[in-house]
Amino acid sequence: MSDSVIIAEVSKGAISPVTAELVSAAKAYGTNPVMVIPCTDASIADGSGYDGVSRVIAVKGDCFANYDAASWASALDAAAPSGVIFAAATPQSKDLIARIAAKRGVSVVQDVVSIEGNNLTSPIYSGKAMQTVAVSGDAAISVRANVFPGAATAACEVSVVDQSGDVATAVQEIIARASTRLDVSEANIIISGGRGMGSPDNFVHLEKIADVIGAAVGASRAAVDTWDDIPHSMQVGQTGKTVNPNLYIAVGISGAIQHLAGMRSSKYIVAINKDADAPIFAHADYGIVATWEEALPVLESSLSSMMA
Repeated sequence: MSDSVIIAEVSKGAISPVTAELVSAAKAYGTNPVMVIPCTDASIADGSGYDGVSRVIAVKGDCFANYDAASWASALDAAAPSGVIFAAATPQSKDLIARIAAKRGVSVVQDVVSIEGNNLTSPIYSGKAMQTVAVSGDAAISVRANVFPGAATAACEVSVVDQSGDVATAVQEIIARASTRLDVSEANIIISGGRGMGSPDNFVHLEKIADVIGAAVGASRAAVDTWDDIPHSMQVGQTGKTVNPNLYIAVGISGAIQHLAGMRSSKYIVAINKDADAPIFAHADYGIVATWEEALPVLESSLSSMMA
C-alpha cells in the first residue's frame, strides 16, 4: 500500500472535522495516510490521530500564523513525505495543494466527490455534469466536505518539524475575522438568506436559528451584491462557495441558476419564499410559501423545542 499525505484543515487553532473525512478519502484511494498539521504551536497535534493514520507530523512555523501561499507551500513541501496529497476543497487548501503540486511536478484534481480505485469524480460546468478521471502516480487531490464519513479518532505517533527559522514569513499583516461560526464550505447544516430578507439587519434571525442547530449562515449573490454588510465569504453559488450539506435551508432566495450551482447537491433542501412560483421550489424537498417574518419565528421555536 502506497503512502499518502493528508494536510489537516486547521481553523482557529483547532483541527477541523473535515480532516477526519480526508482520512476516509485517503483510505478509499487505497493508501496509507500520514497526516501533516500546519501550526504555530505543536500541542495542537496532541490526541489528533485518526484510525488508519500511520503517523502525525506537526509542522511548526511562524508562517502559519496567517495564510501566505508561498511560505506555506515551501514549509509543507519540505516537511511532508512523498505520496498522493489530500486536502479539503476550501479556497485556501485548493490554492495550497496546487502550489505544492507545482513544486513536485504532479497532477491536480480539485473538488472530488467520489473515489473508486484510482478513478476520481468531480463536478464540472457549475455542477451540471460530472467528470471522472483516472490517476496514476502521485497527485494532489482536494475533497469536498460532507461527502466521505469521518474516520474515528485513534492514538498515533506524533513528530514535530520546526520550520520557524527556515521559512520566510508573510510580510503583510492580515486581520483575521473573529467569527466563531463554521465556514459554509464545511458545514453540515446551512441556513442562507437572500434579498428577500429585506435588510442585512434581518440576518440576525437566521443567526438565531443557526445557533440552535449548529449551522453556518450563508447568503445568495443578490444579498451580497445588494448589501455591503453581507460579506462575499458567506456567498453560496457559482461565483461563491459550492456546498454539500445534509440540510440546506434557503430563506428569501428565488433560486437563480447561479445560486443553484453552488447548493443543488445538498442532501435535503428546504425553501421558504413568499413567491409560490419561485424557481427554488422546483429543487426543494420541502417548500413553505410564506414570508420570512411568518416562518422563521415558528421554525426557531419548533427547533428549540426539538433540541431541548
